Amino acid sequence: MLKKLFNRTLIALFFTTSFMTSFIANASEEVNVYSYRQPFLVEPLFNKFTEQTGIKVNVVFAKKGMAERLAREGKYSPADILLTTDISRLVELREKGLVQAVNSAILSSAIPKQYQAEDNTWFALTTRVRNIYSAKRLGKLDLNYEDLADEKYKGRICTRSGKHPYTVALVASMISEHGEAYTLDWLKKFKNNLARKPQGSDRGQVQAIHQKLCDISLGNSYYFGKMLKNDEQKVWAEEVYINFPNQNNRGAHINISGVAMAKYAPNAKNAQALMEFLVSKPAQQLYAETNMEYPVRAGVEVSKLVASWGTYKADTLPLEDIAKNRKVALKLLDQAQFDL
Repeated sequence: MLKKLFNRTLIALFFTTSFMTSFIANASEEVNVYSYRQPFLVEPLFNKFTEQTGIKVNVVFAKKGMAERLAREGKYSPADILLTTDISRLVELREKGLVQAVNSAILSSAIPKQYQAEDNTWFALTTRVRNIYSAKRLGKLDLNYEDLADEKYKGRICTRSGKHPYTVALVASMISEHGEAYTLDWLKKFKNNLARKPQGSDRGQVQAIHQKLCDISLGNSYYFGKMLKNDEQKVWAEEVYINFPNQNNRGAHINISGVAMAKYAPNAKNAQALMEFLVSKPAQQLYAETNMEYPVRAGVEVSKLVASWGTYKADTLPLEDIAKNRKVALKLLDQAQFDL
């Protein structure tokens, strides 16, 4: 009798121990994210990922300094995944040796080749158009980026700093299309057409159009949606047209938000699982609805608000090719004294 009771106790203890071991193992499953993306956008995605996989997502949000932090932490960094915006920031992480290649058939097949690194070190998650906004008081315009240098717009254009990654990427695309000499001349003429010194954010340029400080500005497409959903900024957005540039030739310049795996990712398997989840159709749909960006994955619908702006032709130039001109773009911006 005592022997049976002892055996039953051992069996119960075994199953209890096994359960607790499994529970602890599952509880310790995690992935650590360093993110430039705003909390309101990515947290719903991470919550859904945890719900489906049981893997906890820990996030550190920042506005700048990701590369510096990773370099400082070195091999002791807890970072698994890096979420950022703009091709130049992703390339910077790669150039500084802070990311690693991820060989994933899911990522490679879900994302168009022009929006992923040739060496699998970064992948786009969403796309955005670098639009030209114009005051409705001008009537509807058919604009190209090249038109920003046209003398008829002298004193009528507003833009943010030339050193901002969004501007640098556009200048790099101009170099890819036209070469250095043309782009430098374009930058000088573009600067001469500015109504004020480059400053502020993309939304700040639309506000300047509303205030009649200028008639034309550059801005990413998703900011238009954000302004229309903001009670204070809606009046700015309602006074401009969102124009898709270069529709009669090469197409509009496209930039991205993207993801990479940290070089020393301690939870690499979980990190890859999260990366693959972020390009799944449900995650891409949530991205589209929340942030008014364009899904990078084909077959996922944009939000109704974004759809109302119409369709557009995108520049098909691979972002890798544009990124190769980033340093030259910075050099030309200095030569043109664009921000002075």
